[in-house]
Amino acid sequence: QVQLVESGGGLVQPGGSLRLSCVASGFTFSNYVMSWVRQAPGKGLEWVSVMLSGGGRTSYADSVKGRFTISRDTAKNTLYLQMNSLKPEDTAVYYCAKEDGLGSYDYWGQGTQVTVSS
Repeated sequence: QVQLVESGGGLVQPGGSLRLSCVASGFTFSNYVMSWVRQAPGKGLEWVSVMLSGGGRTSYADSVKGRFTISRDTAKNTLYLQMNSLKPEDTAVYYCAKEDGLGSYDYWGQGTQVTVSS
């Protein structure tokens, strides 16, 4: 069974850092594109970052570019999101998601809450 479990969220002050983790199981992790998506309170889903299945190329939303870094550890079946210089507007539930190979995301994690506040 495919499972994605996020962790690492919490409360942090503006300018602080946090690293999110997404542990994957039930599929060959390295064969699939993986993304981070977030949802702020009362808002819709916002795509944050993506990593190609080969682990080489990455891409970011303009709102987080230069502050966030996506990475993966294939041996641990884990996707990461390093979040630096956090802003209050980064407050959201963060999800990792697996691409189905046909242009859509077929599995999502439960999400982890990130709150940036002083």
